[in-house]
Amino acid sequence: MSDTLSGMLRGAVLCGLIGAAGLATAPANAEETAYALPQMGFNNWNSTHCRAEFDEAMIRGIADKFISLGLRDAGYRYVNIDDCWANWQRDKDGHLQPNPKRFPSGIAALADYIHQRGLKFGLYSSAGTSTCEPLQENRGFPGGLGHEKDDAKTFASWHVDYLKYDNCNNQKVDAHKRYTDMAEALRSSGREIFFSMCEWGENKPWLWAGKAPVNAGSWRTTGDISDNYASMLKIFKENVVLDKYAHLGHWNDPDMLEVGNGGMTDVEYRSHFSLWSIMAAPLLIGTDLRSIKPDALKILLNKDVIAIDQDPLGVQGKQVRDADGIHVIVKPLKDGGHAVAVFNEGDTAKDVTVAPTEIGLKAGGTYTMRDLWAHTDAKGDGSIKATLAPHATVMYRISTAR
Repeated sequence: MSDTLSGMLRGAVLCGLIGAAGLATAPANAEETAYALPQMGFNNWNSTHCRAEFDEAMIRGIADKFISLGLRDAGYRYVNIDDCWANWQRDKDGHLQPNPKRFPSGIAALADYIHQRGLKFGLYSSAGTSTCEPLQENRGFPGGLGHEKDDAKTFASWHVDYLKYDNCNNQKVDAHKRYTDMAEALRSSGREIFFSMCEWGENKPWLWAGKAPVNAGSWRTTGDISDNYASMLKIFKENVVLDKYAHLGHWNDPDMLEVGNGGMTDVEYRSHFSLWSIMAAPLLIGTDLRSIKPDALKILLNKDVIAIDQDPLGVQGKQVRDADGIHVIVKPLKDGGHAVAVFNEGDTAKDVTVAPTEIGLKAGGTYTMRDLWAHTDAKGDGSIKATLAPHATVMYRISTAR
């Protein structure tokens, strides 16, 4: 493949671009496939919101923790910052500028620091006249509505790799237009920038966001997650039924991870991570890595579970059972195997049996069953039998025995 064609295809994957030559969005090789998989990284919002500790020193420290904690080696790549990074007003020429107290070195310097560590950098804006928080005189920080081309060029000049584009203060302008305008501006910016739509599922973005002319890399399917089991469960149920709309380079996004923030038990956090992974969701860490506890870090570093989220076949798991508080989700894998998650949403323990045929396996076969949390292998007939504690999930990778 020529360097020119390879670059065009890589851009097609990152922004879902279909160019004038009619190039398909399907990745052409292993490199493009890697870029097309669900994004993995960090976003500060769930742990800091707009509090004072959110600044360039914190984000530099997070980037360093990606390396020292082994997160970069596990596949996490993006260090993304959320709302409150900008100054209250644009400059005299109408350009965005960073808050000088939070980011005295500037955004480009922060992006370069992150790039020097082999990571990618993400920024936040909103498809409205102002962003979501905080409000001052009934307005937030400057939004992108009406400034798409200029803002996209600014992001490119700052070496931004990722844009999370929110939905606040949208003045009731049609969502298709607002997100199309920014998508096209990013593609014309001169830099490959991953486009993460945060439209909250208000206009069923799964029906249109992954297609031309938007071709977003991901789109939020739900409202914001909170660090409690009820919120996680609600969002899981809303997202799991949308499997047919996800595909390589274009993903349903049920919002960021809460693992490590303290509002759920470790059992619930393991379910959270398992369910997001089998749904091929973006895995964006939402806790402060500078103070993360070992048990939470162990969940986030489970490479067996991460491999399910990042499987190159690019399929979101399908729910095949939702009955009596038990959910069974099955995800076909590139190697011909299957990932299976069995989740007990209820408040009491339950004995669960899943037959091979329910998973899509032939009865009477012999399979290797890898327990992705115990990290053990066993031979079996493909059936799963487990006693599930309240809110617990078991997860297996099942392949034909050799």
